[in-house]
Amino acid sequence: MLIPVEKALSVVACNTCRVSADAREDADGVRGGAMLVAALEAAKAADPRYADVAIQQMPCLFSCSEHCSVHLRAPGKVGYLLGRFTPDADAARAILDYAVHYADSAEGRVPFKDWPQGIKGHFIARTPPEGYLVEA
Repeated sequence: MLIPVEKALSVVACNTCRVSADAREDADGVRGGAMLVAALEAAKAADPRYADVAIQQMPCLFSCSEHCSVHLRAPGKVGYLLGRFTPDADAARAILDYAVHYADSAEGRVPFKDWPQGIKGHFIARTPPEGYLVEA
């Protein structure tokens, strides 16, 4: 059931997420998660700032009420579950821009002033790194 991956800065995208709150797929039968994965990979390929961000995908992050979800994680850092994205290039760049700031942070806390506009309002949950809890 588990697939080993490198322990590194990663955006794990749900490739089976709904395309929106109201639709499972687009007119061509493509799920929103698959479209978001494609947008993330295209954005990464187009901008060298994103070179260190691994784009990973898996079916179902269990945040089904929040379409187009991703989990941002890195060893020793707080992780974040984000969702309600439109599966497009703008969302992909916002996610990856945030990931760059996240990578530069000591423990995964990015100052609000550094949040890309496209990331605001998309946080669902934060997860503590293995072996740690987060202070208030």
